[in-house]
Amino acid sequence: MSHTDLNQDLADFISQSPTPFHATATLRSRLLDAGYQALDERADWQLESGGKYLVTRNDSSLIAFQMGGADSLQRGIRLVGAHTDSPCLKVKPQPELNQQGMWQLGVEVYGGALLAPWFDRDLSLAGRVSFRTAEGRIASRLINFKRPIAIIPSLAIHLNRGVNDGLPINPQTDLPPLLAHSLDPARDLRALLSEQLQREHADCANLDILDYELSFYDTQPPATIGLDNDFFSAARLDNLLSCHVGLTALLSAESEQACLLVCTDHEEIGSSSSCGADGPFLEDVLSRIVPDAAQRVQVLQRSLLVSADNAHAVHPNYAAKHDDNHGPKLNAGPVIKINSNQRYATNSETAAFFRSLCEAANIPVQSFVVRSDMGCGSTIGPITASRLGVRTVDIGAPTFAMHSIRELAGSRDPGYLTSVLRHFYNCAQLI
Repeated sequence: MSHTDLNQDLADFISQSPTPFHATATLRSRLLDAGYQALDERADWQLESGGKYLVTRNDSSLIAFQMGGADSLQRGIRLVGAHTDSPCLKVKPQPELNQQGMWQLGVEVYGGALLAPWFDRDLSLAGRVSFRTAEGRIASRLINFKRPIAIIPSLAIHLNRGVNDGLPINPQTDLPPLLAHSLDPARDLRALLSEQLQREHADCANLDILDYELSFYDTQPPATIGLDNDFFSAARLDNLLSCHVGLTALLSAESEQACLLVCTDHEEIGSSSSCGADGPFLEDVLSRIVPDAAQRVQVLQRSLLVSADNAHAVHPNYAAKHDDNHGPKLNAGPVIKINSNQRYATNSETAAFFRSLCEAANIPVQSFVVRSDMGCGSTIGPITASRLGVRTVDIGAPTFAMHSIRELAGSRDPGYLTSVLRHFYNCAQLI
């Protein structure tokens, strides 16, 4: 697949995945189309040599794995990890606001979002809605309005003269999106959701909406931009880019290898949930792949996890925010992320292994270390390594504007990272 075709497929994947629920559904659909079998955690599993399987939890996290040949587990599992969530604005449980003749919804900031870019954007709404059916059964469906239905207008500079001097944004009072004029009778969000569910799902009539998890998102589609098409611009590159790359690589893995892709929710808020990386999801699945505890330890000690999450590219306008010797650049290959305080799980052995993979794939590779006078973010890498004891390398595609409503990557970097992860899934021997 060419860089152009890969980026178009990535753009389609991102457009289909405005929330972690939708990202998981899109991953699931593509895996099913590729011959993977869906498993239910509540049922017994009959795993077979050569089988390909997937399992989801909370509709927002997914693990896909292929068993490989008869002795593949003894050679170790090739694991790739990413996360399905991104910073966003989530609708509150009782959100309706009627202010100055306008109907708005109160929101809560999810994760470490850059808030200023959310203003003056065409926003839509998507997520999961739970309801009681006419038969009294509680069920859930995904919902996506798709069209722009909301906006957060900026206050005119004439009324906010100091805005360009860095005035703070109050999430409680400044961020409620505007959806419509207030009407009599008053608008009702649950009625709006019921109508939308009926449009999207033929079996969703006569519902009693009980609850929801809804997020606003930018409707501007992903795009390859720049005079020479050097850049790829989209929402949620952190971390749907890695989810897509992991999926694409997995689908080209040789059938004899034992391979696994884990895409978990809640990374942006610490991963501590039943479906997050700091929860038991991956351990539960691995315990069913390798039921014997002693053998499972042996398998994991022969395995390796590539934790794929975006890296900070050196911004030409803010180059001083980087260590002079560790400023990754766009379109210069994947980045090995290193931190001596274990905010990243990379060590010299796993970094050396990843460098050798890049060399084998004829792909350039870079390193990132945060400035010594700045704090460092983290990933699912240290969390998973500490829970499983598996050797781990933290890597990612270099990007600008991480945690903005719209982020920027190099147009060649998704292809570079895909090539390396294909080599990883297909490599004959791990370290």
